[in-house]
Amino acid sequence: MRDRWGTVRLEAFSDGVFAIAATLLVLDIGVPASKFDDLWRGILDQWPSYLAYATSFITIGGLWLLHHGVFRRLAFADNVVTRLNLLLLMSVAFLPFPTRLVAEAIDMADAERAAVIFYGASLLTITLLTNAMWRYVARNRDLLEPGVSERDVKAVLDVTTPNVGFYVFVIALAILAPRAAAFGYLVVALLAVVRVHGDSAPDKGRNRPA
Repeated sequence: MRDRWGTVRLEAFSDGVFAIAATLLVLDIGVPASKFDDLWRGILDQWPSYLAYATSFITIGGLWLLHHGVFRRLAFADNVVTRLNLLLLMSVAFLPFPTRLVAEAIDMADAERAAVIFYGASLLTITLLTNAMWRYVARNRDLLEPGVSERDVKAVLDVTTPNVGFYVFVIALAILAPRAAAFGYLVVALLAVVRVHGDSAPDKGRNRPA
């Protein structure tokens, strides 16, 4: 039992990282002072920043929903789950950096492709870690709450697995059409949010020691 951890503090720490990462995204949006003589045009010209912000915020939001669904079904977390979760949070906290790169480089022919591919690789890493964590849990059912069914396990896998293929496809698209791929990441993020559903099960007990 020494390698088992309660999930309450893990979720609280994870929620904090998600919230901070999502908030940091907006700090990179701004209108240069040189554009203030035509401010409306300056605001509209920041569309790459709005696109990057929306994509990353929705991605983090969808991941938060999925992360809650995963931990909602855990009775305990072991050392592997806690380490994978830390790697996942590290990747999420890193996301504002590639988000800014895409916003700044999308109008630059020499840098656009590299920025969009790097951004996609960051999103793919997050998805792979989420998928790996749940696949590990699915193989170690003693970590799950007693009431979690095979259908529940498959439902989470059905949400996480296709995203890997989606991101691989959009990253490949970025090689030929970086701007189209940038919008493709937004589509994947929206689909991820739509595909995550809650459940009507009662709240699990939260009084286990960490």
